[in-house]
Amino acid sequence: MESARVFLEKYLKSSFIKVMAWRNLGSLFNFRGIFQGRTSEVELGRYTIKSHGAALAKKHMHDWLILVLLGVIDLILFIIHPFYRFVGKDMMEDLRYPMKENTVPLWAVPMYSVLLPIAIFLFFYMRRKDVYDLHHSILGLLFAVLITGVITDAIKNAVGRPRPDFFWRCFPDGKDVYDLFGGVMCHGKDSDIKEGHKSFPSGHASWSFAGLGFLSLYLCGKIKAFDRKGHVAKLCIVLLPLLAASLVGISRVDDYWHHWQDVFAGGLLGLFVASFCYRQFFPSPYHDQGWGPYAYFSALEETRSHSNPGVNPINNALSVQVIGAQNVNEQHIQIGDALAAFSHNRYTSISAHEMESGEK
Repeated sequence: MESARVFLEKYLKSSFIKVMAWRNLGSLFNFRGIFQGRTSEVELGRYTIKSHGAALAKKHMHDWLILVLLGVIDLILFIIHPFYRFVGKDMMEDLRYPMKENTVPLWAVPMYSVLLPIAIFLFFYMRRKDVYDLHHSILGLLFAVLITGVITDAIKNAVGRPRPDFFWRCFPDGKDVYDLFGGVMCHGKDSDIKEGHKSFPSGHASWSFAGLGFLSLYLCGKIKAFDRKGHVAKLCIVLLPLLAASLVGISRVDDYWHHWQDVFAGGLLGLFVASFCYRQFFPSPYHDQGWGPYAYFSALEETRSHSNPGVNPINNALSVQVIGAQNVNEQHIQIGDALAAFSHNRYTSISAHEMESGEK
C-alpha cells in the first residue's frame, strides 16, 4: 500500500508538470496575440508626412502666416532705435565696465535654441512616424521663440536701459562730456550707442529659455519623467537644456552686456512663453498622455471609430480586457477541475488494482 501511494504521488507530480507546461505554452500564444494587437495599434497610429503632412500644414496655414508676421515684426523692432534714456554723470559709476566680445555670439542663439530642438523632434519622428507630433512641436517652438523675441525687443526699445559697458560705448576715448543738465553727450559709434540702450531684458536669456525651455518640456513628456517611478536619470535629461540656458544667461553678465536683473527677467519671460505655447499643443507632462500632442489622440480616436463604426474605442478596449480576464479565469478553473478529476480517477484505478491483487 505504501509503494502504491508513493507511485501515485510521483505520477501526479509529473502529470501536474505536464499540465503546467501546456498552460505556459498557451500563455505564450496569448502573449503573441497581445503583441500582435499592440503592433496593429502602432500601425494604426502611424501618421507620416507623406500621408497626412500636406493636409495638416493646410489646416494650420493661418498659424504659419502668423509666424511669418511675427518674424517681420521682430525684425522691425530690432532695426528701429530704442528710447534714449537720460544718463547722468552720477549714473556712470555702474556703467564703466569694459566692452567685451560675446561669449555666445548672436548667430549661435537660433542654432541651439531652434535648430537643435528641431533635430531632436525629427529624431522622435523617425522612431514613431507621427507627423502630428513633429508639426506641432516645430510650430509650438517657433511660436515660443518668435513671441518671446517680439516681447523682448518691444520692451528693450521702450525701456532703453543702458548696458553695464555704456560708458565706453558713449566715450570710446575715455573723455566724458555732459550737457547743461548733466546728461551724456556721446561721441561714439551710432551702432554702439544704439545697442548700448538695449539692456533690459536680455534677448539671449529670453530666447535661450524659450527654445530650450520648450525642448525641456517636450523631453519631459516624451520620456515620461513624472511617471511616479522615481527615475532620477530622466530628471537629469530634462534639466540639461535648462542648465544650458542658465549658463548662456550667466555669460551675458560675465561679458558685461547685461545686468543680472536683465537676465533674470529675460529667463522668466522665455520660460513662461515656452510653457504657454507648449500647452497649446501638448498635455501637461504630468498627464498620462503627456507624451503626445492633443491632435494625435484625436486622430487616433477618429481612425479607430472609422475602423470600428458604432463602437466607442474606450468602452471597446475595456470590454476586451474584461472578457480576456474572464476567459483566463475560466481556463484556470477548467485546468484545476481536469487535474482533480484526473487525480481522482487515477487514485481509484490504482486502489482497485491493489484490491484485485490482494484477492489473488
